Formats: sequence, structure tokens, C-alpha cells
Amino acid sequence: MTRGDVDRVLAVFTADGSYSAFGDTYPLDEFPALVAAAPKGLFLVGTPVIELDGDAATGTQPLCFVEHARHEMRIGYYDDTYARTPDGWRLRTRAMTFIRRSGDHDSGRPHAFTRS
Repeated sequence: MTRGDVDRVLAVFTADGSYSAFGDTYPLDEFPALVAAAPKGLFLVGTPVIELDGDAATGTQPLCFVEHARHEMRIGYYDDTYARTPDGWRLRTRAMTFIRRSGDHDSGRPHAFTRS
């Protein structure tokens, strides 16, 4: 994400994968437009905690995003589901939760992304 390589990010998802944030769920065919509308910057993720259950898994991964121009920071975490595929483990779903200064945890404010 930091390098803007959307195709490489999409490659870690299953074909039926989705991304959830800003109060909505986006199928992967909408992900490139969502990324294009989002702020650019540095994405820092920590080591995920993953619980395996056969060919499926769930996990949580911390995130810190630093916007490139003003260095404003956003923190939160991803809640993920995974599936074992013939090509290895892939994300099936990824849901973003932001941690606010107030201590609230939420999926974010509606994004500047308009579906066509």
C-alpha cells in the first residue's frame, strides 16, 4: 500500500475477498478505486495474531498510517479471515477499525469514495 502497488495487495486476497471500512464493505473489484480516493502515506503493520481452524483462520493485525504531506497519524487494527487455497494462505476478508483519541473504536467516517 505504501508503494501504491494495488495489484500486489489484491494478490494476497481470495478471489471472493472483501475489504470493510468507512461503514461499508467493498468487493475487490472496487478496491483500486477506493485506494485511488484514499490519502497516501506510510502503512505500518505489526505482527498479526492468528487462530487456525483447519483450512480457515481468523486474525487481528495492528496498523499505523502516517499521511505523507502533513504526517498526521491514524491508528487501528484489521480483523481478518483467511482461507487456505491451492496457492497458499490468502485473506478472505479484512475489516478496518480505527482507534480514536477518545478511546472509541469504529469503522471510520464515510469515505470520499463514490461508487459508480
